[in-house]
Amino acid sequence: MATTLGDDTAKTPALVREGAQKTIRAGFIPLMDASILIVAAELGFAEKEGLRLDLVRDVSWANVRDRLAFRQFDVAHMLSPMPVASMLGLGSNPSPTIAPFSFGRGGNAITLSARIFLRMKSATGLTDDASALANARALAKLLAEMRARGEPAPTLGMTYPFSSHNYEFRYWLAAGGIDPDRDVKLVVVPPPLTSDALAAGEIDGFCVGAPWNMIASERGAGRIVAAKQDIWPLAPEKVLGMRPDWAEANSDTVCRLIVALDRAARWCDETSHHDELAEILAAPAYIAAPKGIIRRVLSGEFSLDAQGTTRVIPDYFLFHRGEANYPRLDQATWIYSQMIRWGQTSFAIEGLARAQSAFRPDLYRMALGADASVPTDETERSAPGYDGFMDGQRFDPENVEAYVQRFAVRSSAAAPDGIAEA
Repeated sequence: MATTLGDDTAKTPALVREGAQKTIRAGFIPLMDASILIVAAELGFAEKEGLRLDLVRDVSWANVRDRLAFRQFDVAHMLSPMPVASMLGLGSNPSPTIAPFSFGRGGNAITLSARIFLRMKSATGLTDDASALANARALAKLLAEMRARGEPAPTLGMTYPFSSHNYEFRYWLAAGGIDPDRDVKLVVVPPPLTSDALAAGEIDGFCVGAPWNMIASERGAGRIVAAKQDIWPLAPEKVLGMRPDWAEANSDTVCRLIVALDRAARWCDETSHHDELAEILAAPAYIAAPKGIIRRVLSGEFSLDAQGTTRVIPDYFLFHRGEANYPRLDQATWIYSQMIRWGQTSFAIEGLARAQSAFRPDLYRMALGADASVPTDETERSAPGYDGFMDGQRFDPENVEAYVQRFAVRSSAAAPDGIAEA
């Protein structure tokens, strides 16, 4: 069990000199974007800062959320929208959570069943090198044919209602002209179960982090049709989540943890370390997946299907480069915009402030000082905006309501007070 101490600022130098360590219990899901946390524990980056990371492998994001809220975890590997949802009071257990560190960018992909993909090709003449947008439009045409025949809508899996996977899947579907709330059925499937669920025919596609997309494609169950970089290249993925009261009571520990994670992130970004990283991640205690698949994913080398169709995605993972660890307020704002777009909440000035309060760049900068990798356009509240979305839209964090209203496909339902989920 993790040991919970009070304010440890004054005690830290003596503890480190005497060789004692502060134990931090950290929950994680077996995904490659947990690499920084795992490497910090395995390769001594945490130990160098006088910390012992007690890593606990979990199976679902709801479990991670609850165990952090109920103090079984001190910190957790979390989906970037989870702290935002918590600060907005959304979900079945919205315990306040903050994120002072991002575990990087990239790592997600959308996989459809091999059967659905073959039908898309038959209906549209879709080519193997078709873009993510072309794949979405081909699925839209197939869905129209299925409705005309009276066939049931496909069931698609994502990992959690307040997740980048949910919002990226919806963005991809909507860009192709598909209404995610009417034309398909979206369900929650824990990441390690997605490939098995697809192979068993329980779902017809999913959006999840690596390596589960390639595991599904290599076993012949699915076809990868889009990557996170196709939808929004700059999107944040996972973050370090913690309770605000724990962060305040353990401020020096938080700083030392961020320093350890920063060093681990720099190590993970070095391609010369990727063979060793793949070996670490493949272990049963962590991802428990074939080392060869993990190594190829680290290189962005994808087997899109079991027929040998391949694709190379440069910078599929950014562990540290490009300010990938900085918790940007405008990224929290984009997450908030998607919650509004899909009817999870309504716009309010107070809501925007709460959403932004989930990301804590101040703690990141305090911990790292001159070593902090800060975006050049950072202005503390927002940035000029983002391009690069698959549908050509530009996000303006200063005009969230107008941004949401520009989308032809969005939820028409009134936002509930909260959303119940597993």
